[in-house]
Amino acid sequence: MKLDLPAGGILVGLGADVIEVARIRGVVERQGERFLARVFTDEEREYCMRMSQPHKHLAARFAAKEAVSKCFTTGIGAELGWRSVSVYHGPRNQPLVRLDEKGLLLLRETGASGIILTLSHTDTVAMAVAALVRS
Repeated sequence: MKLDLPAGGILVGLGADVIEVARIRGVVERQGERFLARVFTDEEREYCMRMSQPHKHLAARFAAKEAVSKCFTTGIGAELGWRSVSVYHGPRNQPLVRLDEKGLLLLRETGASGIILTLSHTDTVAMAVAALVRS
């Protein structure tokens, strides 16, 4: 089923994820740079580590990667890697998604033209919702 969006776009896929901030903090404490380099792009790491509580921001980006992978119905694996999805900020500080070649291929295969992303976090939980849309 495809839904018409208010701007005339069509919803192609939807994904959401929730993660406990303590889980990400624990993995970072155990694996350090090995985990960070495997999961997050340089741009994401630089942004998060500038924050007073980087684990909340890392957790939100982790959830975003999972949510985007659910939009594509692939999960994280051979078709879409952790670093295939990178979260950055637009001019109004809104979260935006940058895809690598694998991600762009999936985007074309689904017929989508873009991804809408929203993030949220508290001290204990981070979440993301992602939508594949076609204009």
